[in-house]
Amino acid sequence: MKTNIDKDLLPMKAHYFLFNAGTAPVVPFMPPLAKQLGYSDVVVGTIYMILPIVGLLAKPLFGYIADRYQRHRFLFLAGQLLTAVAFFMVMFVPAVERPQLHCHAGVSNIRYCSNYPKDAEAQLEAFYGNRTLTCNMNCQMASDMWDIVCQHWLKASPTSDCQANRTKTTIQFSTYINMPGLIEESQNNVKCLNFLIPHDQGTIDSRNVTLYCPKDKPMFQSSCQMDCNDKFFRELLPDSTVINTSSAVALPEFWFFFGLLIISWVGMAVVVSIGDAICFGILGDRHHLYGRQRLCGSLGWGIFALLAGLLVDTMSKEGSLDKNYTIVFWMTLIIMGFDMLASTKLKHTQTHMSANILRDVGQMFLSMRCIVFFLWCVAIGLGTALIWNFLFIYLEELAKPFDNGTNFIKTLEGLVMSIQCFGGELPFFFMSGWILKRIGHVNAMSLVLFGFGVRFILYSMLQNPWYILPIELLNGVTFGLFYATMASYASIVAPPGTEATMQSLVGAIFEGIGVSMGSQIGGQLFDAVGARITFEIFGIGAFIMFVVHVCVQIYLQRNGPTENGKGRSSTAESSTASASASATPDCPTSIKKLDGFSDVDLS
Repeated sequence: MKTNIDKDLLPMKAHYFLFNAGTAPVVPFMPPLAKQLGYSDVVVGTIYMILPIVGLLAKPLFGYIADRYQRHRFLFLAGQLLTAVAFFMVMFVPAVERPQLHCHAGVSNIRYCSNYPKDAEAQLEAFYGNRTLTCNMNCQMASDMWDIVCQHWLKASPTSDCQANRTKTTIQFSTYINMPGLIEESQNNVKCLNFLIPHDQGTIDSRNVTLYCPKDKPMFQSSCQMDCNDKFFRELLPDSTVINTSSAVALPEFWFFFGLLIISWVGMAVVVSIGDAICFGILGDRHHLYGRQRLCGSLGWGIFALLAGLLVDTMSKEGSLDKNYTIVFWMTLIIMGFDMLASTKLKHTQTHMSANILRDVGQMFLSMRCIVFFLWCVAIGLGTALIWNFLFIYLEELAKPFDNGTNFIKTLEGLVMSIQCFGGELPFFFMSGWILKRIGHVNAMSLVLFGFGVRFILYSMLQNPWYILPIELLNGVTFGLFYATMASYASIVAPPGTEATMQSLVGAIFEGIGVSMGSQIGGQLFDAVGARITFEIFGIGAFIMFVVHVCVQIYLQRNGPTENGKGRSSTAESSTASASASATPDCPTSIKKLDGFSDVDLS
């Protein structure tokens, strides 16, 4: 048995491995990091609605420049550099300061130092007068803080009951504030509002308690979320709970964070689209081998996503709600450096040039079958957005009721990504060429939609976060098979000389329209109805789109030309191979016949 190893493809394999290994430590953790910085689900959804739109603009633009001016390698390396530097700089983004509960020497107060109007003190005193507000507090807890809570706040409760709470990282209670006790002070050019708690009174689990902290103990100082259940208070001091969209745009640190994400997304958009075009250029007519190159990316993602999750949990303070992500940014910078080095070894020269790239690509939109393909990319983008941007937020919600939930959550998220890659993407990328030859691109598209429906419905039924692990095997269908189908189909229908432009266009439709819409819709639904119902809605929607897609494709197959010669019967392809290879399908360019597999081909 002859074994063929194409050495020209080794740098391409190295790129897929290293690029995914470099982005795996940071990309999945960006939404939870945004939440940790203090931004609401709606803000996160808005961010991830805009980022794909940036990709929508960047991918076709740079793909056109690469094809028009033959600058594939330069733009490819520049995209990698932008991605590495932008993600590394995220490490220096400051968190928005949250309200602080201060308790010491018999005095308790809530300190608010975030962005607020200059006349906030006067407005609060004028509006509320002598009224007292009841505020619900959710404060972070370290183990030594529980000593004060158990010995002084809950001294009437059995010690054993209170000590059982020491594994919890937050405490929830209600307390009271009034405006006559409001004091504004300035320290180091930072103005803060101090709300004194009258008589240090509070309520924990419907029991009245005194928030007393003795002099001989260190100051009880905790970062909190504060909700006083009052519209005027919420509008005047919007950052007391989590930062909404209107208040986020007024914060310089938000624009620093968002700007770095935009730069990194542009870099990734250029690398992914031009990288796939380079890969298909090296492969030539061997399109079915794309999955075997791309599986190296899944391998890199799976290994380093798991490693990153373990390292974040290990390096974070035990019991703390805030995770230490420093190590993942260094991992990205170093690994992306090795990716740039490997990419300089790529041997790629474009042999075809299009006389009019925009005209040739524009003809794609005159084909009904290609329009259906583009709409399918949008539909997949809707579902993919929910997984990319909100799955880990959902997992962290599921983990909260467990005693040590915050201690294991990043490790669990790393395991999730590893199973997605090793158990899902890896085998499906490897078998994608065989699957596409057996069932065709159209049937593969329908199968992906069905897989999303099953996956989302299973998510909506979760009670224990660990039960998500077997569900992640479906990522082989919903991403591995999807991506191979999308990239292969786009390469097949691309007119000669427009390969990078076509890959960029399809990627832009998938992310810029589909993922963007899915991020915004997902963020709004998460905020309105909660995570569980959101996944249920998306699951039902995926099943509906599956039925619609099947019906539309049946109609097109009965009333139009076939796709890849696989239309009305799979036997037609084998019996009329030469005819189907030369036939012009519904898309305006000739569909090239996919080569068959050799006995053993390790390219």
